[in-house]
Amino acid sequence: MTDTDIRTTDVRTLAPDHTLIARHVFGTMAAQTLRAAVSLRVVELIGDARRPAADVAAEAGAAAQPMTRLLRALAALGLLTEQSPGTFSVTPTGALLDPGRPDSLASFVRVFTEPEIVRPWEQLDNSVRTGDIAFDAVFGTDFFSRLAQRPELSAEFNAAMSQAAGATAAVLPYAFDFGRFTRLTDVGGGDGTVLAAVLGAHPGLRGVVHDTAEGLAQARETLAEHRLLERCELVAGDFFRAVPEGSDLYLVKSVLHDWTDERAVTILRNCREVLPPDGRVLIVEPVLPEIVDTHAEAHATDDGVTYLSDLNMLVNVGGRERTRADFEALCEAAGLRLASVTPLAEAAPYSVLEAVARANP
Repeated sequence: MTDTDIRTTDVRTLAPDHTLIARHVFGTMAAQTLRAAVSLRVVELIGDARRPAADVAAEAGAAAQPMTRLLRALAALGLLTEQSPGTFSVTPTGALLDPGRPDSLASFVRVFTEPEIVRPWEQLDNSVRTGDIAFDAVFGTDFFSRLAQRPELSAEFNAAMSQAAGATAAVLPYAFDFGRFTRLTDVGGGDGTVLAAVLGAHPGLRGVVHDTAEGLAQARETLAEHRLLERCELVAGDFFRAVPEGSDLYLVKSVLHDWTDERAVTILRNCREVLPPDGRVLIVEPVLPEIVDTHAEAHATDDGVTYLSDLNMLVNVGGRERTRADFEALCEAAGLRLASVTPLAEAAPYSVLEAVARANP
């Protein structure tokens, strides 16, 4: 096939297998299309109306013809609808790119299309060969140290994590019996989004958000918004050294997958060391099946995203997504026993893993 053949190939004319490969190859381009939409405020400018591309272009400071092409690409991706030639409206999915919405994913889009996240993926093959973290090699420092050096990116990352936690925060308070506990420490709790949801649903519970100073930067604002400052403390620290004492429930959400098994065990062991006899550690993370499930129902709720997240951990931070057996091994090494695993169907692929102290750690 010549270069000309490649340029003129229409994906729609390809056989199904070829189309699937082409769709995956163009995935990077689709991601950057969303990034441009957020950067140019396309969804905000269209709003609830039907608007000509030329008007959107004028308000965005863009050229009319390229804007029309961008909007048509967004329509093909299901984020806009072309109501008539050159006139567009926003779909319910596209509305999630509006940063003004409480369920917005705009920061999530910006962070995961950020060049500092994307560039290490160019070294994925080397990370697979060696197990080395590509981010460290590309930037000369680890991911979280880089965030500390760039406060604006750190704030955007915190916002992205808050947005990504939205679905889990909505269902977690009702997926576990929090009411039988008195004090909950959210280890690596970031801006407090998840803890605020749990405390809001359980008025008798008090809370602690534990994270680095950078991780906690927006936490006071989140808790104040939910009127929870009187029921919640902010404790800056390093969960590899220790976690705050005094709680009977410790929550570790979307933290362990950032780290190697050894470091994940350290976090859990630190929770175990301050856990009272009747206390619990809750791990909230995706749980990979023992084999990849490509059946329609399972695939529809994940579409391979968890496995791409697993590779992202490899490339950017050195962590991994894990199976139930992997979590059992982590708990065992930390002096805990995995007592139950409850899938969060409305926040798939996340599960709640409940761990208790082993009698003889």
